[in-house]
Amino acid sequence: MAYLKSQFFPIFALMQFKKIVGQDQIKRRLIESVLDNRVSHAQLFSGPEGVGKLAMAIAYAQFLNCKNRTETDSCGECASCKKFQKLIHPDLHFVFPVVKTPKFKEPVSDNYLDKWREQVLESPYFNLNMWYRKIDVENAQGQIYVHESSEILRKLNLKTFEAEYKVMIIWMADRMNVQCANKLLKMIEEPPPKTLFMLITENEGQILTTIRSRTQLVKFIGIENESIAHALASNPASQGKNLQGLAHQANGNFIAALELLSPDEEKTFLFEKFTGIMRICYKRDWLPMFEWVDDVASIGRERQKTFLLYSLKLLRENFMMNLKRPEIVFLGEQEKGFSERFSPFINERNIIQLSAEVEKAHRDIAQNGNPKIIFLDLALKIVKLIRA
Repeated sequence: MAYLKSQFFPIFALMQFKKIVGQDQIKRRLIESVLDNRVSHAQLFSGPEGVGKLAMAIAYAQFLNCKNRTETDSCGECASCKKFQKLIHPDLHFVFPVVKTPKFKEPVSDNYLDKWREQVLESPYFNLNMWYRKIDVENAQGQIYVHESSEILRKLNLKTFEAEYKVMIIWMADRMNVQCANKLLKMIEEPPPKTLFMLITENEGQILTTIRSRTQLVKFIGIENESIAHALASNPASQGKNLQGLAHQANGNFIAALELLSPDEEKTFLFEKFTGIMRICYKRDWLPMFEWVDDVASIGRERQKTFLLYSLKLLRENFMMNLKRPEIVFLGEQEKGFSERFSPFINERNIIQLSAEVEKAHRDIAQNGNPKIIFLDLALKIVKLIRA
């Protein structure tokens, strides 16, 4: 994602509220909590991908510890702010999904901290798949392992070094395994004084109920189109582009907006794999089907799950297009070109079953099922349903 670093680093380098795209209501709520001295010690930032949860958490932490904050934002100039902006403040801690490797048999987030800082400083708007590509995940599925809980407890039991608050940001908290989550229950319920937990998730229901009940929920929604279009306008790649149209297609997701503005290789890969299998299944072309299955079975589980979620999205968009509802169709130009021809085959007779089969394949891959069997079974089901 080099284009994010070169084109967006100057915009997002300062971790301040004013740099966050949209979400003005949440900004006001968090600012007021600090000014009124009613900061909840454990907060759950929940919402869909690309709405700025991580950026907001960092800006909040910086504001909380700023030496010269104003009524609307951190100063960006004091010693504390400068360290937060580089993600090197000794009282700012991060936890995120990692993978086991021959080098890290019991991995914790600190093993990947340099890569994490690089990723966030390129742009705090990134998703799980982009993070896994950053750390070269292959067939493994990322987790927050039980060993992480000991590191969290150790760090938060230390006295603060410089700041008023110690801050622990747990990104993709739903990826905590059960043992890790259970070990943190007591700390989240009764943390040391001036400690702030911020858990970030796109799948609130997958976090243990006992964890959720101990946090204050901050619910994020999609970013309004005007804010997305305004943010895109500062990108050199925006020249001559229909920014309002891109914002509509992004459907509240700023990561999607960046991808639409400057498509990367991964988006092209996903599109080609989706269109490939749909054409193969429609033609009932068996030999290319087996070749497609072998290819997709080799790309690693996290990437396979990303492909299946992308497929679900495109099935939904094609169904909406078939219903002649352009105002609720969110497709890029290349996707739209394909879907104008393909959408008649996704209709009320097969959309529910097709979606169910893709969701089942996603669950089976997540549960470490055999990918060749899973994708072959899915392809055969599509053959049957696509002509329904």
